[in-house]
Amino acid sequence: MAERSFKKEVQQLRIGAGEEFRGEGILAVTKALLQSGVGYVAGYQGSPISHLMDVLADANDILQELGVHFEASASEATAAATLAASVMYPIRGAVTWKSTVGTNVASDALANLASGGVTGGALVIVGEDYGEGSSIMQERSHAFAMKSQIWLLDPRPNLESMVKAVEDGFALSEASKTPVMLQLRIRGCHVHGRFIAKENKRPAFSLAEALESPARDTSRIVLPPASFLHEQEKIKERWPAAIRYIKENQLNEHFDGDQDDIGLILQGGLYNGVIRALQLLGLADNFGNSRIPLYVMNVTYPVIEDEVIDFCRGKRAVLLLEEGQPDYIEQNLHAVLRRAGVSTQLSGKDVLPMAGEYTTQVMRDGLREFLRRNRPESLQTHPAVAVDAQAEVQPEPQLTITEVSRPKPARPAEQPITFHKHVEGLAAVVPPRPAGFCTGCPERPIFSALTLAQETLGQHHISCDIGCHLFSILPPFNLGATTMGYGLGASSAAAFNVPAAKRPISIMGDGGFWHNGLASGIGNAVFNKYDGVIVIVDNFYASATGGQDILSSRADNPDRSTNNPIDQAVRGVGVKWVRTLDRTYDVAKVRATIEEALTTDIKGPKVIIAQSECMLNKQRRVKPLFNKAVKEGKRVVKERFGVDPDVCTGDHACIRLSGCPSLTVKDSGDPLKEDPVAHVESSCVGCGNCGEVAHAAVLCPSFYRADIIHNPTGADRFLARMRGAVIGFLQRRRAARLAQSAL
Repeated sequence: MAERSFKKEVQQLRIGAGEEFRGEGILAVTKALLQSGVGYVAGYQGSPISHLMDVLADANDILQELGVHFEASASEATAAATLAASVMYPIRGAVTWKSTVGTNVASDALANLASGGVTGGALVIVGEDYGEGSSIMQERSHAFAMKSQIWLLDPRPNLESMVKAVEDGFALSEASKTPVMLQLRIRGCHVHGRFIAKENKRPAFSLAEALESPARDTSRIVLPPASFLHEQEKIKERWPAAIRYIKENQLNEHFDGDQDDIGLILQGGLYNGVIRALQLLGLADNFGNSRIPLYVMNVTYPVIEDEVIDFCRGKRAVLLLEEGQPDYIEQNLHAVLRRAGVSTQLSGKDVLPMAGEYTTQVMRDGLREFLRRNRPESLQTHPAVAVDAQAEVQPEPQLTITEVSRPKPARPAEQPITFHKHVEGLAAVVPPRPAGFCTGCPERPIFSALTLAQETLGQHHISCDIGCHLFSILPPFNLGATTMGYGLGASSAAAFNVPAAKRPISIMGDGGFWHNGLASGIGNAVFNKYDGVIVIVDNFYASATGGQDILSSRADNPDRSTNNPIDQAVRGVGVKWVRTLDRTYDVAKVRATIEEALTTDIKGPKVIIAQSECMLNKQRRVKPLFNKAVKEGKRVVKERFGVDPDVCTGDHACIRLSGCPSLTVKDSGDPLKEDPVAHVESSCVGCGNCGEVAHAAVLCPSFYRADIIHNPTGADRFLARMRGAVIGFLQRRRAARLAQSAL
């Protein structure tokens, strides 16, 4: 169950030529694939490309009507290897995954594909997850394109340009017999817009036809002596063919401006931000017309030298806007201009940051400095700079736990709001809460249990993995020393397979397990008689990428084979010590199992499979059913948890061991109890973890559970009256006794 359904939106994929298509960038790319006559599509989900996989899955009926095969691949390597169907046959194929991390996984298959070349168009759509909103290491896909000579497209982030880039990508691939990489930045994936559609095309040559008429050409297979010739072919044949196609079809764009003694060269994906920066400097209008000439590189590799030289010749200075590092394009352009004897000064990273996302503000500041050096008169005639400068007030003061304030420029004299006179010591009790697990997440109690186990057995080396569970390295858990890649949690602890007083611990999720962990982690551990503990977090989905089904999902998926238990796969590769926990919220049981694994005399890998459904997906599934039942007048019960402020001592150990977003603090309301007490917010989903942790840690009895009954029966109302009467009687008796003792 993906986090978002596109069942309604995908119906637009059926529209024909001349009709207007409206929607999100991801939808437009899917439509472009169908208009291009794609024969097959595969991929692995990951931000910001997950929604493309979700769209393709929801549109599978439409794809099948056109004879297009779609697969959700086991990994990016699987997806890349799928493009082998385009090596021998004139079939157009596309695959997709998350930028550099996905490309790293797929690199072996991609390198072989690029070496031998393709017959049909092969398009690799990468979601470029770069910048401060990214969840991965900061690297660029550009490096891989250069290494293997895969042409790289970076279109302007509007629907017309992205659709055209898909169509151009297939044609460029076929013209040069080379796979093409289409880079979609985060904003491009989710931009909304419109374009005029074309008719969908059935594949000109189908996969079934290929199977019926198999082809074989050993010159396309990467083995000596053919592999030695591939490099020569890339340079002497494929590269010139690509250059010709790019120039003849004008894939790169040139926009004129009246200040033609300077110019801007930019990656296509930066176009919207550059135009906005120019608007703020008074150098572009609201329709995107720039006063400074622009050369937009919708193809960032290979660089078209003739176009660069023609654009720069006669200009005193040109600014290159290239996001990220190293400065591949800038180095290339310097070489191009110097070899051609063009004296135009090329600026780039001298006025723009070497690393980091090029936001509008960053580019505006770089443009301003470039103009100050080369055309200062351009900065003297526009009011936009002065208006924009008003936003450059002093930075907001850093908020502390002792002084919570909301600075408002319009009311500079406003005094900060004091939270609580005794709250200044709270930071030592309640840690800060960075990004972490969702409310009710079933993974939270696993790490609460691991924390408690280490309190008993001492600190252990813990290797983490990619996925939601990686949040365990942050407060309040602070667990884990390394993370090396998706499904590589167990592999990251392989070096610690030595006799010692403590066993190493490693974590991986069910998504990582099926992606890479079964062979690289579990199989490797069995083969090398690894004596550590491996915890597999099974929440029924690939949750970190949006809740897609995987092999072990419990869903009944008509298009996929699910319900394949992880424990059977683990035992199948030879693990003898396996424990499956089917309710992670039982913190005491999880803790006991972890302690057993760390202390047992049995040798070999010890695998704990901790299972509970992802709470986000559970709520997506349960809430509609619950609301429907309430509307129909059926009796339904919702569990809620709370904290009795009279019982809570203000110790807050529950928060330190849980970190649930719904668990916070509030004023006790008792003048004799100065410390704030724990409090459960209305966002609570009733998972019970906070109470379980409190019980397992022997903390306090302040947690309680309340059952909220919708559409109560007569029996429910009678029981409520009886309980109210008994509680009221006990309260009155206690009050009377207190009054008597006061006398």
